Amino acid sequence: MVVRSFAAPPTPWSKSLAEPDIHHTAYVHSFSNIIGDVRVGENVMIAPGTSIRADEGHPFYIGDDTNIQDGVVMHGLEQGRVAGDDGDSYSIWVGSRSSLTHMALIHGPAYVGDDCFIGFRSTVFNARVGNGSIIMMHALVQDVEIPPGKYVPSGAIITNQQQADRLPNVLEADVKFASHIIHINDALRSGYRCADNIACIAPIRNEMANPKMNQPTSNVSSRSANGSGNGGVIEHVRQLLAQGYRIGTEHADERRFKISSWKSCATIQSNRESEVLAALDSCMQEHSGDYVRLIGIDTKAKKRVLETIIQRPGAAPTKLSNGSSSSYSAPSYASSSGNGNGHAAASGSIEGSVVAQIRQVLSKGGRIGIEFADERRFQTSSWKSASVQANNESGILAEVQACMTDHAGEYVRIIGIDPKAKQRVLESIVQRPSSKQHISNPTVRPTSNGGAAPSHSAVRTDGSVAEQVRQLLSQGAAIGLEFADERRFKINSWSSAPLIHTRSEGEAIAALESFIADHSSHYVRLVGVDTTAKKRVLETVIHRPGKTPETSLVLDPPVYAPPASTSSSSARSASGSQKLSSEALDQVRQLVRQGARIGLEYADVRRYKGGAWQTGASIQANSESQAITALESALSDYAGQYVRLIGTDLKAKRRIIEMVIQKAGK
Repeated sequence: MVVRSFAAPPTPWSKSLAEPDIHHTAYVHSFSNIIGDVRVGENVMIAPGTSIRADEGHPFYIGDDTNIQDGVVMHGLEQGRVAGDDGDSYSIWVGSRSSLTHMALIHGPAYVGDDCFIGFRSTVFNARVGNGSIIMMHALVQDVEIPPGKYVPSGAIITNQQQADRLPNVLEADVKFASHIIHINDALRSGYRCADNIACIAPIRNEMANPKMNQPTSNVSSRSANGSGNGGVIEHVRQLLAQGYRIGTEHADERRFKISSWKSCATIQSNRESEVLAALDSCMQEHSGDYVRLIGIDTKAKKRVLETIIQRPGAAPTKLSNGSSSSYSAPSYASSSGNGNGHAAASGSIEGSVVAQIRQVLSKGGRIGIEFADERRFQTSSWKSASVQANNESGILAEVQACMTDHAGEYVRIIGIDPKAKQRVLESIVQRPSSKQHISNPTVRPTSNGGAAPSHSAVRTDGSVAEQVRQLLSQGAAIGLEFADERRFKINSWSSAPLIHTRSEGEAIAALESFIADHSSHYVRLVGVDTTAKKRVLETVIHRPGKTPETSLVLDPPVYAPPASTSSSSARSASGSQKLSSEALDQVRQLVRQGARIGLEYADVRRYKGGAWQTGASIQANSESQAITALESALSDYAGQYVRLIGTDLKAKRRIIEMVIQKAGK
């Protein structure tokens, strides 16, 4: 390894000509630049394209087991220092087990503690980042001290201490993610060092130069011809060859399989069945401890027509045969009665209700898909798709079963797709981490030719929500849902779910209830969208974590009536919303009649005294009752703070009212 490190140049402020001090266990790529008094600890990984210049501000310190990824820039001002953990002064201090990811900028004076994560293109300047803090992508942290264990969301600009003090704490999932990055880069460091060491790399090269495929092919052919066979794989091969498709294979170990990062085996050029089966046998034998999948390729359309796994780790070795006696038998599935408790049978079979859902979608010409997600991706509704090649019931059920087995410990759901309308008609979770074979109540959307309404879940929406849904549907608006955990709710960073495609009130309510059941630990809000004007007409929180939803569906809620007195107006409603005073109600009515925009601003006691209000929710409503309901719901979100009502004349583009409607502590 040739490390590009240079002494600091002589300057008016320093003529020390200091050189980098790099520990012998660290790996520094030859395409990186390290200049001046830079002290690199044990097991550090410095990737290509980094620039670490201690030619102005110095010294720099990089702690043990830290990784500096591609494109990172570290530089410091001549003035300004931070105190390192050893008590000395540094222009930049980076602690142990921290990750500075692609294109991050650390400009001294700056301190980054132990176990920190600095995301892509984020900047830390004249700041201290406490131990265990996580800064996500495209963020700016300047002139502040981030307390230990805090989370800075993507795109955040943190430039005053008040912002830093209000940051949410990191979650366990964030800590696991940061730890995973450390382990990955330590493995890369070891690999790069091995590649530069002839004693380490020579045995690996020798092993690659003598693969098992160099054994006489007659042995493989004989084993294939006399083996027990796998009729399903052989049938796939025959169909692909008959249609003129090319056949390939890919393999992946456990880690690569989880992230769907497959490697290709040797290319199969032959179009003869026996030779193709021999090549498949060779690939499976060479990668006996890995997943292996068969690929069908349409060379004219330049696309894949088949992806199917033919070998899994730990399974008995598969021997291919081109004999006609082999046949494929799909696994059996539970009857519609199941085991009587709404879960799949203990043997891992799929419940009959899921089979019925798949059968119903297929009978109407629909297609079936499969998606899976770990806990982190499930919370952000970021599902990954699994390949489904079968188009008949037994084949699809076999692939669902295989996906549930491959992703044990994760969420798995089946998707029904209407290919004509190009929309989903079914989303049903068939496996959860805590109960691997649990079948949830599905979210069913009507197809273009109609469909059965789903059964209601245990979670019910109250009358006010039902009334809002009814109004949205009568106006032709689209209905959507958004959700957020405690941390994202505080910074108003919501995740969106797919729109509910239905004009039936009952089906819309059922979809809401199913969604709330799946996200019971999140905030959930209902969104109404005017598809013609392409704007939102309603945003209202319909579920909060820790609060039990109503257990009965009320389709005809009582008519809204203003409070009889000022004292009663401060009471909470049954749904937990803060009642407005009669004066505030009159102002809201006037604003709605004038067509003015209604908004909210809020402030804690300190900001209230300084007149530093923060912008809150924007109320999108077409009637007085909608505006009042949305305002009262929003007030409960800002409990304990000052809240003021803002009325804006859209034509004149100016405010026409500012009125405090809630005071802190009241």
